[in-house]
Amino acid sequence: MISDKLQEKLNEQVQKEFFSAYLYLSIEAYFASVNLNGFANWFHVQAQEERDHAMMIFNYINRVGGRVILRQIDAPRTDFKSVEEALKLTLEHEQFVTKSIYSIVDVALEERDHKTNSFLQWFVNEQVEEEGNADNNIKRYELVKGDGRGILMLDAELAQRVYAPPALTQA
Repeated sequence: MISDKLQEKLNEQVQKEFFSAYLYLSIEAYFASVNLNGFANWFHVQAQEERDHAMMIFNYINRVGGRVILRQIDAPRTDFKSVEEALKLTLEHEQFVTKSIYSIVDVALEERDHKTNSFLQWFVNEQVEEEGNADNNIKRYELVKGDGRGILMLDAELAQRVYAPPALTQA
């Protein structure tokens, strides 16, 4: 069993992860609309990963005898002034998600719920990668900012990203 408080926090996280997928689909659509299909591909893969994260938590709640309660997903932003703005929003959003996961870990530790803490460590480690990737995209964009050839090179590189399901599915 899982406490009501942890169940509530995990259900909130399911909603946040699905919102993340929705946000990244919106950013994908923006990049596709400005013919940066490599950037669009990167965000398409990112959206798939976020759906995986939501389902991992969804499955965990069920596995520990909790009840999944899905929540409304707000509409994401759809307009961006620039590539840079979309990339910076991504890092800010990943930092928000990291804080949310940390808050769930804090509750698990307070309640001495070792199984949930153990489960969440995958997400703690994943957020290091998520924030690092988002920051890396910003820094690489800043190197070529204003140089159309550089942006197209970066776009071609981002087009190479392929979806890989998480090694630890937590199913």
